[in-house]
Amino acid sequence: MKQGPGLFSDFGKKAKDLLNKDYTSDQKFTISSSSYSGLALASNIVNKGGLSSGDVAAQYKHQNAVVDFKLDTESNILTTLTITDLHPSAKTVASFKLPDYNSGKLEVQYFHEHATVATAVGLKKSPAVDFSATIGTPGIAFGAEASYVTSSGEFTKYNAGVNMTKPDSNASVVLADKGDSLKVSYLHHLNQLNGGAVVGEIARKFSTNENTLTVGCSYLVDPHTLVKAKLNNHGNLGALVQHELRPKSFLTISGAFDTKALEKTPKFGLALSLKP
Repeated sequence: MKQGPGLFSDFGKKAKDLLNKDYTSDQKFTISSSSYSGLALASNIVNKGGLSSGDVAAQYKHQNAVVDFKLDTESNILTTLTITDLHPSAKTVASFKLPDYNSGKLEVQYFHEHATVATAVGLKKSPAVDFSATIGTPGIAFGAEASYVTSSGEFTKYNAGVNMTKPDSNASVVLADKGDSLKVSYLHHLNQLNGGAVVGEIARKFSTNENTLTVGCSYLVDPHTLVKAKLNNHGNLGALVQHELRPKSFLTISGAFDTKALEKTPKFGLALSLKP
């Protein structure tokens, strides 16, 4: 794939991942393995609110094709086929979920040096069509996305934004929810945090006149231990510690509580991911 402005869905993704990725209030256990033949297997068990669920997943890679298969405890089967380089700089993704036969979707992504286009179409009689496009460079990109429902002839979504990327920072401004919300984020990597980063995000909802300011940071205690924390103006504080027990095997402990309502019970989560 050529280096270009990237997908619109990647705008602000680095800041979003730092503020949300790996935070959990559930108990999760994952074990996975892979072979030189291109086959990878994974099993997940999650306990959420006293209810347990799980799934078994398999992935097979062969040349430019990847097939993902997942079966969960509710008998849902999700299959995804991803083909890269079917056409120079293009990527095709086909997915469907059983027993929902109307869940099929076909997505085509095209990457160019100064533009990226992605189109997804539902595989049913009156499908929804998702379209996104970006123009620019890896350093600065402008983009927009929209979702059109053919059965009603209406746009259910249209968003626009700008994303700026430097070697040590990333900033984005996204106008979403049909112009009803605005999200501005900025992430900066700091040597003082041993390769960690600080992030700030401001989200405004125009219809309710509500503003949410969230700040967060990540700190590498050592090459195998990561600490993250976040706090917003509503008093919600979250923190986690992630330790690499062995290569590609992680133990993550996270917690969250409301600093404006200390009488409430804090939430704690535990995730163990093992890859023998």
